Amino acid sequence: MTLRFVEVADRVHVLREPLLRVNVTLLVGDGAALLVDTLSTAGQAAELARAARAVTGYPWVLVNTHHHFDHCFGNAALAGDPPRPVYAHQLAAAALRDPDRLRREAYEEMRDEQPRLAEELLDTDVLAPTHLVSRQEVLDVGGRQVILRHLGRAHTAADLVVHIPDAEVLVAGDLVEQSGPPAFEDSYPLRWPEAAAELLRMTTPTTVVVPGHGDLVDHEFVHAQHGLLSDLAWQIRAGHAGGTPAERVAAQAPFGARPALIATRRGYAELDGEL
Repeated sequence: MTLRFVEVADRVHVLREPLLRVNVTLLVGDGAALLVDTLSTAGQAAELARAARAVTGYPWVLVNTHHHFDHCFGNAALAGDPPRPVYAHQLAAAALRDPDRLRREAYEEMRDEQPRLAEELLDTDVLAPTHLVSRQEVLDVGGRQVILRHLGRAHTAADLVVHIPDAEVLVAGDLVEQSGPPAFEDSYPLRWPEAAAELLRMTTPTTVVVPGHGDLVDHEFVHAQHGLLSDLAWQIRAGHAGGTPAERVAAQAPFGARPALIATRRGYAELDGEL
């Protein structure tokens, strides 16, 4: 399948990779461009580059919303030659400076579900970000303001969101999920509702929200997901206080038993001072 971008707002384009339904956002300014996330492998990134070049020939900078392989393993193909700036949260950059560990983790995650992709991941050249963000960075992309913000620990310790005010677009990364339940493996489920609440403050009824995976969503979708995350956090706290086994909490929690069990165990570990 040929990858292509679709314009979703003024000179803001979104491409959805079909295998894992990862979204990549391309912003075009005057003489400059910005790509948010770079997919999983050199091959995927090469297709992504061709799709981006069908929209613009301007040089781009990159942003990684976080360090999970499906959002950043294409960095080297898109920013390595010629070198281009790559922005990410400082903890995401630190994780990407240990590529062997990330490749092994990615392989283990994908080997049963997508064995061909898993093998490609083992051979992917991982390029660490060059420009580190702590809390907020404001970029000028060809005369267009782009705000990179870290909203605290949530999906990971190192998530960035990308706000494009003049187009009313908010790229949420995996802080918002549409095509499946949130991924809790590296999460902080007791803190995630706070980040989701901040996303709500950054959106209006007309804001286009680009989730990490799946279809575009809006303020109301984020509001609903915030409610579910808040319910989950409350149940985790109550279960921990009452000495309830994580399995019993997860059986009644939002998002399904397996994701909720992962979240509950992470939440219990945080309450026990282990995270």
